[in-house]
Amino acid sequence: MASTIYNCLSPEGREDGLRAATDAVRAGQCVVLPTDTVYGIGADAFNNAAVAQLLATKRRGPDMPVPVLVGSWITIQGLVREFTETAKTLVEAFWPGGLSIIVPEAPSLPWNLGDTRGTVLLRMPNQPLALELLQETGPLAVSSANISGNAPALTASEAKQQFGDAVGVYLDGGPAEVGEPSTIIDISRSEPVILREGAIPTERIGEVLGLEPEQLRRK
Repeated sequence: MASTIYNCLSPEGREDGLRAATDAVRAGQCVVLPTDTVYGIGADAFNNAAVAQLLATKRRGPDMPVPVLVGSWITIQGLVREFTETAKTLVEAFWPGGLSIIVPEAPSLPWNLGDTRGTVLLRMPNQPLALELLQETGPLAVSSANISGNAPALTASEAKQQFGDAVGVYLDGGPAEVGEPSTIIDISRSEPVILREGAIPTERIGEVLGLEPEQLRRK
C-alpha cells in the first residue's frame, strides 16, 4: 500500500490524518504517531495480528513486550487486575506524562503483547494529537518508531525513511519534544521498583510515594 504523511499542524491535515489513522487502526493496520518523547508505531492493542505486524515491521521478537498507550485515567481501570492505591497515586501525579507503569493485567483481556508474564506496561502520553487518536481508537500498542537497533525517529519523515510503505498512515505533529524516554516503574511486585530512569526523576516519584530514591532503585 502507498503511504501518506499527514501534516497535522494544519487543522485540515489534522482532521484528515486522524480520520485516516483511526480507519487504519480499526482495519488492523499500523500507524505512526507523535508522542511526547519520540515518534511511535502503533496498532490496536486488542488485535493480535496487528500487534504481530507491528513487531514484524520493527523486526523485533516477542521477548520485549509492547507498551500500551491510553487516552485517559479511566481507561487504565479496565486493563489492570486491581487499580491499587499506588497506581492511583502515580497516575494522578504524573499522567499525562513521561511515566510508564507496569501493573498486573486484567486476566480476561484477549491481547498478546509479547512475553509479558501477566503484566502490562501502561502510559498516557502528554501529546494532544496522540491523545485525540487514543480517544477515537481506544488503547494502542505503541513502540518507538524505528527498526530494532536503529535510533528512534524524532519526526514523521524519519519514521518513513525506516518503515516506508510497510506503514500506510504517518501523522506529522512536528518534531518530537525530545526529552528522555519515559521512566518505567514496576508496581506489579510487593515493592515498587524503577526499571528505567528517564523523563520523571526517581526523586520525584519517591516524594509522591513517600519512599527514598534508594528504596525505588533496589532490584
